[in-house]
Amino acid sequence: MITQIKQIGGRVFDKILQKENIKEFNGAQGKILYVLWQHDHISIIELSRLTGLANTTLTSMLDRMEESGLLRRLPDPQDRRKNLIALTQKAQQLKESYDKVSLEMHEIYFKNFSPEEIVAFETYLRRVLENVKEEL
Repeated sequence: MITQIKQIGGRVFDKILQKENIKEFNGAQGKILYVLWQHDHISIIELSRLTGLANTTLTSMLDRMEESGLLRRLPDPQDRRKNLIALTQKAQQLKESYDKVSLEMHEIYFKNFSPEEIVAFETYLRRVLENVKEEL
């Protein structure tokens, strides 16, 4: 069921992006942007950890996002062998649009849930997440 929710939820997210006429990023890229809005100027390794995406998957996605002007790679001042991923002004300006879509997704996910049910459900999900993280 979690896989189905993820797959269908991703399609619904993309549908909402289309409805809102947001063409600058797709749902998968939104996941990366969300993390970068919280933690700008981070390494690909850290971005991988925070998004749950494999480095190989991230590399090609970051290439496309850099080409579209959403982010840039900057040399890490602490380690010249590394790059840091940084948002552009264009990406910073998209946060409000993303937040609007994210709120709509939240309302879809939790339609007909009581506030207590939402808290309980999120508590259980956190426990499941911690359980699987222990296995990494």
